[in-house]
Amino acid sequence: MHTVAILAYDGMSGFESGMAAEIFGMTELSEMFSAGLTRPWYTVRLCSEDGEIRMLGGAVVRTSHGLADLAAADTVVIPSVRDARQPPSPTLVEAIRSADARGARLVSICSGAFALAAAGVLDDRAATTHWIYAELLAQRYPKVTVDPAPLYVDSGRVLTSAGCAAGLDLCLHIVRTDHGVGVANDVARRLVIAPHRAGGQAQYIEAPVPEAATDGRMAAGMAWALEHLDRPITLDEWAAQSMLSRRSFLRQFAKATGTTPIKWLTEQRVQASLALLETSSLSIEQISGRVGFESPVTYRYHFVRQMRTTPSDYRACFTG
Repeated sequence: MHTVAILAYDGMSGFESGMAAEIFGMTELSEMFSAGLTRPWYTVRLCSEDGEIRMLGGAVVRTSHGLADLAAADTVVIPSVRDARQPPSPTLVEAIRSADARGARLVSICSGAFALAAAGVLDDRAATTHWIYAELLAQRYPKVTVDPAPLYVDSGRVLTSAGCAAGLDLCLHIVRTDHGVGVANDVARRLVIAPHRAGGQAQYIEAPVPEAATDGRMAAGMAWALEHLDRPITLDEWAAQSMLSRRSFLRQFAKATGTTPIKWLTEQRVQASLALLETSSLSIEQISGRVGFESPVTYRYHFVRQMRTTPSDYRACFTG
């Protein structure tokens, strides 16, 4: 089994550690996919410096695993630290460095990036954190290339996410990387969350809950677009499907997603191609047409920009 160790500490919220435990601890998926998975499913361990911690709200949690278990895990998840302005404990820093030396995968959620940075594992790497803390992280750790825009950053063996809920996006990305699009989509359906969220965290800075995000017309229009990815979609007909004028559609789409319709559509087309690359024998040219790109050249260009690899290399990871 692939061991996922999640840090627990005094005063923590149960949200971030709980979301990671929920995704990586889906035992029914372990049983369902055990015969077909190319990699083993996960086993989860909640680890703390002390055997007993007090969580936000007054709950007391007793843990059976310590930082030695965290250092020995295959994947280490660091939720938000208690105080981003205070250095993490030397014991935790040493455990992270030990895990890094073993080649473990290191993951932070929100301000958990400060613990990874303190251990030096983010040096000369791109990373993100909650937009509130991005400037502080860059100032305190100048060797880290801090990008406040994305929901998460995959720097290979070290991965960081933005605000708390972006941890869901990152955990799903890890499942997608380990087990493929189909399994990740099944996890997303069980949690009733989006398999992939377009746009970055910039959309949440000014308006955390945009009015347009609750507009059923916009949701209907986006659902229609996803059903017609295989053909050209014009802004005018997309706006008509959303029962909005072109001008209102553009304005409300930006409020709801933080990006433009064209950029969102391009991201969805790339995402739709992943399952075809993994499971079909269709050529790159055929796949590009199936998901609505004008040409294979255009498809490759957008695929590399979004996935940081080529379609052929991505396919080789699942067929090699």
